[in-house]
Amino acid sequence: MKNLLTRPLFQAALLATAAGGVVALSSQHNTLEASSHREAPLIADDPLADNTDLYAFRSPDSPNNDGAASVTIIANYIPLELPQGGPNYNTFGENIRYEIHVKNNSATAGDDITYRFTFTRANQDPTTFFNIRLGMQNLKTTYIVEKSVGGGAFTNVTVGTGIVPPPNVGPRSINGAAGLNQAATYATLMNNAIMTLPDGTKIFCGATDDPFFADLGGIFDLGGIRAPGAARDGLARKNTHAIALQIPVTVLAKTGTAALTSATNILDSNYIIGVWASASRPATRVLSATGAASTVSGNYVQVSRIGMPLLNEVINPIGAKDAWNAGTPYAEVAATDEYLSNPELGLYMADNTPSATTAPKPAGQTYYGEAVPGLGPLRIQSKSLAGTAGLPPAGFDFRNGAAGLSGLAGQAVLNGTALATTGPAPYGAYLLRAGKPRSVDILPIFHTGVPNYPPYQLATGKNGNPLAAGKPFINNFLLVGGSASNPGGDMLRLNMAVPPTARNSANFSSEGLLAAAVLGLTNTTYNGSTAVQNIPNMDGFPNGRRLEDDVTRIELQAVGGVVLAAIGLWYDDYAAGSANPVTPQLGNVLTFNAGVTANDTTFKAAFPYSQTPWSGTNAQRIALAQRASGLGLSPNLTVAQAYPNPFADRTTLRFELPTKGTMSIVISDVAGRKVATIAKDKSFGAGANELVWTPGRDVAPGQYIATLYNGSTVVQSVRIERQ
Repeated sequence: MKNLLTRPLFQAALLATAAGGVVALSSQHNTLEASSHREAPLIADDPLADNTDLYAFRSPDSPNNDGAASVTIIANYIPLELPQGGPNYNTFGENIRYEIHVKNNSATAGDDITYRFTFTRANQDPTTFFNIRLGMQNLKTTYIVEKSVGGGAFTNVTVGTGIVPPPNVGPRSINGAAGLNQAATYATLMNNAIMTLPDGTKIFCGATDDPFFADLGGIFDLGGIRAPGAARDGLARKNTHAIALQIPVTVLAKTGTAALTSATNILDSNYIIGVWASASRPATRVLSATGAASTVSGNYVQVSRIGMPLLNEVINPIGAKDAWNAGTPYAEVAATDEYLSNPELGLYMADNTPSATTAPKPAGQTYYGEAVPGLGPLRIQSKSLAGTAGLPPAGFDFRNGAAGLSGLAGQAVLNGTALATTGPAPYGAYLLRAGKPRSVDILPIFHTGVPNYPPYQLATGKNGNPLAAGKPFINNFLLVGGSASNPGGDMLRLNMAVPPTARNSANFSSEGLLAAAVLGLTNTTYNGSTAVQNIPNMDGFPNGRRLEDDVTRIELQAVGGVVLAAIGLWYDDYAAGSANPVTPQLGNVLTFNAGVTANDTTFKAAFPYSQTPWSGTNAQRIALAQRASGLGLSPNLTVAQAYPNPFADRTTLRFELPTKGTMSIVISDVAGRKVATIAKDKSFGAGANELVWTPGRDVAPGQYIATLYNGSTVVQSVRIERQ
């Protein structure tokens, strides 16, 4: 494979892909958020129990494979929270069991570890309509956490109860004398709410900025994928409620597994976990005709769940969504396998009109690619490797309803691969299905994980044969269904032995495992052998899911066939025997952009990683009077926040302008004395702008105010704290 690729061309495509995720200081960019928000009809009516997103990743602040290694799991609930949605701000619900489930052993039945969270709310001052007043809080929320191991009874593992920070109503409510009268920043309130269990597990429950991003408005307008300049963040300045756990790998690994060491094989099967989250309510709720609190009774019934992002939102059709929410990965209905094997999205990534460059359509099949121009760069292989010696002359067609690789079922050429029906990985009957071509790639990504067996290895070293052994780059294969013929169930699978990629690495990419595949194919550090190597971003989606991972883009690219290409099943415009598989079609897929590539703020460097929730007073743009020297007609400006905050050496101020304008930014202490001027009548562009303040040693730890001026007029201020 080293000689098969022309690296500069492939790397150019990669660089073009990466460029979409770079945000420079003082530059405009657009962002968005949310994965499984309001994804099913019934749960959309019950937002407090609605799973919105799930993340599982190696904690980046414990990067080594040693006893300190940990995994962070974040389950988010409550979609589309308006930070200014008072006076009754969003909070976790009562009479709901929020649960995070962990599977670490395919030989056992059901969950191996389950964490259950139960919340209680109280009004400290029912005489006021304010949420916070005079040191008291209404809907003050606490919780208990219980833990079940091996399917046994839950046992309370907390000392007392955990505390949910109050909603970030605004500075008067949090810091003012008439409010909580807190000298600390909201970030400090979050840190103070972190609970540590005896086994070293850290827990945070509370509101955060919603970490995901997607152009919801465009995508759900019949697949109207918009260009980055036109895309809009469907969840900009909106919050969610997070249950976040940072758990030592030694706690999550299956019984008898040794602790991670520097010598551990980073694809070791003993460290694979599957994670899913759910919410359950009592079966019966009775409303009172007098306005009193409702009463509940009966067994708890699961009303929501999430494993892999976008499965219930995009893969399942609307008629199957509610039933899916009520199920578990251990009894996954066969229909979900069908939706993954012929995903609806695939219909929009193939053209119905025949062309000279595509194979004939399967009998009776209709495609709609021409009707969804936003997905135009994504065109699934229809005659991959056609004309290659030793393979079927017509190649392999992976469009919906086609044969895919199923024509090879039972042949000796599959021996030693995961597609065989005998041998060490006999899953051919599950992964090769006639007329269901994506059972070979999309199905295992969602329902079994991907094994370190051919053909699921990079094309590096395969010498043109996709079924040969190549370069390993993933192993998160974990069965949950109980049999080789029905092994699958939806979970977010993570191999905990893969070290985290440093967030400040030049190779860190929101493209996750796809970025690792590109490096493994093109970079001379990795493509010179088929040995296992720690390639940057091997810890990214779909090997777990990091907060930064652009899962919307990755999943669309995957449906477009990019994973098939990575293992050597090249696109239609690849000429058999060519030394360069980096065809225009592959370049189109690699450079595809779903419109938004990053969250609307940064992430914290330490647990719980999700950023401080937006305040009810700064989440919305502020109307300013028109000024002759100002920013244009009725401009709006928002100071999003300073991050990190509190900070040690430096902090970044982020604000947005509707049009190009001139601003000054002055740092003062709490007594009003000027400490620094970090911008003086400086021109800033429309959109998001960022400035870094790096105070010298003469600036003592303490509270400071960053004030933004337009001319001599104060536009906005934000409190920051140096530790």
